Amino acid sequence: MIDLHCDTISVLEKLGNGINLKKNNFSVDIEKLKENGSMAQFFALFVKLDEHENPWNHFENLFARFEKEIKENKNEIIHVRSFKEMKKNKKISAFLTVEEGGIIGNDIEKLSELYELGIRLITLTWNFKNSIGHPNLKGFHDKGLTDFGKNVVEMMNDKGIIIDVSHLSDKGFYDVNEISKKPFIASHSNAREIANNPRNLTDDMLKILGNKGGITGLNFCPPFIDKSNVSSIDYMIKHINHIVNVAGIESMAIGTDFDGIHGNLEIKDISKMYLLKDRLMKEGYSEDKIDKIWYKNAERIIKEIL
Repeated sequence: MIDLHCDTISVLEKLGNGINLKKNNFSVDIEKLKENGSMAQFFALFVKLDEHENPWNHFENLFARFEKEIKENKNEIIHVRSFKEMKKNKKISAFLTVEEGGIIGNDIEKLSELYELGIRLITLTWNFKNSIGHPNLKGFHDKGLTDFGKNVVEMMNDKGIIIDVSHLSDKGFYDVNEISKKPFIASHSNAREIANNPRNLTDDMLKILGNKGGITGLNFCPPFIDKSNVSSIDYMIKHINHIVNVAGIESMAIGTDFDGIHGNLEIKDISKMYLLKDRLMKEGYSEDKIDKIWYKNAERIIKEIL
């Protein structure tokens, strides 16, 4: 399996050195990834802009923590930067992402620095307006990318960094579609038709994403799954069925958002993913279709962009 989004590194850094990536009480650790048979895990370095006077410095702290965890567990997990590195790796592959493109401020050359450090996906916004664009919160839906943000999208295309529109405003989504020459993704978003939450994608967005060759990673966060605030397998299936029907099987992937979400989770950690796979089989999904959701669609994006 390839999971496009978890916040484990940020939680580890927040709690200090008494806890580690090898084995913990969170939803993602190396033992659970091994139990799941994970091919690759995308680890987000999440920076909350309003909590840090210098967001870039906090990013550097998170990066250092990621490097420390990878070094201490190098026999089981490797930081990879490309499709080729992932395919030749016999261990768990760790891709590194940034959740909050605003850490670069107005300095576009910071994108080159991020690339050199091995960042291969950037979630353009979180829940704050930043130098790139606007979040999908009330009052911002019709506000898109800034002129600087449009340049960022073009440079991400040129460098080979995956563009992630999860958290981005509706207008921002359409701006990315207009500018990006390569497929882009919503790493951890669901179907707005099933759960009417602005963090989810409309049917029109899902179709655009599918037509562009992009993917949507199923997010396990309860409010994005169902208004009852329960992250149930029943409703996960509803989202998957809807996205597949609207945008095609090639557009569906997994983006759990583990360790960045709270609440009533029927699938509580990465080692329990077999529960969803078993249910998909009972729903009549073929092995090939499940493989596409589980890893093949994400693998295609990695191959094309990285």
